[in-house]
Formats: sequence, structure tokens, C-alpha cells
Amino acid sequence: MSQEQEDWRFNYFNYFTEIEEHFQRARGTGLFLLSPLDWALIESWKNAGIPLEAVLRGIDAAFTKWRARRPRIEKVNSLAYCAQAVLKEAEAMAGHAPRRAPPAAPFELDELRQFLRRNAASLREQRNPAYQDVAAALERLAAEAERWYEDLEELERRLTALEEKMIAAARAEQSEESLVEARRALDQELRPYRSKMTAAQLALLEKQYLERRLLEDAGLPRLSLFYLK
Repeated sequence: MSQEQEDWRFNYFNYFTEIEEHFQRARGTGLFLLSPLDWALIESWKNAGIPLEAVLRGIDAAFTKWRARRPRIEKVNSLAYCAQAVLKEAEAMAGHAPRRAPPAAPFELDELRQFLRRNAASLREQRNPAYQDVAAALERLAAEAERWYEDLEELERRLTALEEKMIAAARAEQSEESLVEARRALDQELRPYRSKMTAAQLALLEKQYLERRLLEDAGLPRLSLFYLK
């Protein structure tokens, strides 16, 4: 496996967990569960190509600023509080992100095969023909799991394409009331932090949040390798 592929493995599979753990440590109040908005924000950072180091530095910078305030009445209850600082760090680090030593493979071949088969079986329970098509594609990938285990980056691209197809089908079935309720929940969570984000950040975050909510409401699996646990 090439160094580039190994670096991709490290950056991808540790991105979410390192951010979660770093935010919890910076907050300093023990275990703190991230909200759906927080997970959507992390996913938007990943998709935008923001380096992990920039996110960690941004979290530290945001908390340093918060601790300098007197008095500190309200706790930092969302990663969204750090969004502006993360963006500044990403801009400062552009083209200068440090390389990290890669770890061992994050999962075994059989775990990958079972993940693909499990998601295919879940979609087979749905009546929509579009879901059946996605299930068939996942079954083909599972049958060639040994091949894809050697090229996880390409596999992730294919899974992303399949998930986009699944999301399109779910959106076509979504009721107006369900969409309104999802947007209402998003607006409520996001309201305190809108001023801390750019229009582009907000648009990407809203997309990620609504897609996550759509799949959860429809009982559909996430296909990304990040969800292989």
C-alpha cells in the first residue's frame, strides 16, 4: 500500500474520534455527548478537506478565547462555537499541514465484508427499487471485498456514490411535514452559532445535518466506512 493511501487511512478513520475526544478535553467537564449538529459539522469539515490539525488548533483557540472572558456564565455546548476559529486555522495552515505516521489497518477484511453485507441486507427490507439497486451493488462489493480492502479510498468513493443515490430516493419519499420538522430542529440548534460561520459553512452544515436526519428517519444505513464499527 502506498504512503498516500496509508495517510488517507489515518486522516479518515481518526478524524471524527480525535475531534470528539479533543473537544471533550478542551471543555474539561468529562464525558460530553456530541449532538447531531456537531456530527454534521465534523462531517462538513471532513468533506471540505479541512486538516485534522486545523480543527484541533481551532478548538484550542476558541476555548482559550472563551476562558479569557469574565465572567464565563454559559458553557460551550457545541462544536459550532469553534467554527470560526477552525476556519481561521485552516486558512493559516493551507498548504502546510503536517504529515502524521499512519497506524495499522482500522479493521479486518472480514469486518469489511460483513459491513457491506449487513447494509445490503438492511436495504433488501425496503420496497423502493432504488434501494434494491443499492443493495445489489453492495453485495457485489462484498463479493470482491478482498480486492477493495487493498484500495479503501476507491471503495469509499463508490460507497459515497451509492449513499447519494440512496439519499435521493429517500428525499423523494420524504413528507413535507418531516422536512419542515427537520429544518425546525436544525434552526433551533444552529441559531446561537450562525454569526460564527460563513454562508458557505452554513450551507454545507445544513446539507450534512438534513441528510443525516433524513437517513435516520427513514431507517436507512450509513454506507461510509467510518460507520464500520
